[in-house]
Amino acid sequence: MVKERAKSTLADKIDRLFHVVRRPDREPYSNEEVAKACREATGESFSTTYLWQLRTGRRDNPTKRHLEALAQFFGVPPAYFFDDEQSTKIAEELALLGALRDAGVRDLALRAVTLSSDGLDTISDMIDAIARREAGRGTPKKEG
Repeated sequence: MVKERAKSTLADKIDRLFHVVRRPDREPYSNEEVAKACREATGESFSTTYLWQLRTGRRDNPTKRHLEALAQFFGVPPAYFFDDEQSTKIAEELALLGALRDAGVRDLALRAVTLSSDGLDTISDMIDAIARREAGRGTPKKEG
């Protein structure tokens, strides 16, 4: 049985970018930072309030130039905002890149490259077991 994905709204897509694409210090960008960069890229009005409205779904009909500026800022193709399939794929790739920016995750991934399929399966099983144990204890996930 194929699980059908719910369509993402424009607000969902913009908000996802804020959660996944981070500043070099791994802190999230503020609405003000992004709005300022988009204003500079387009030369048009792009206020912090307007971005907040787009991000929360209170406005949902931005201009093409505004979407292009957001796409440029976050490093995604403009199609990210229009094609749900491509949006999901791009978001998954961004999440992976975000995880690999974490030095501990990157170190584990690089060390795992030399393992056999059986070794990778064992590590995967261990990660699943630890994740279940931590979820049962309510241990918070490490933020990237």
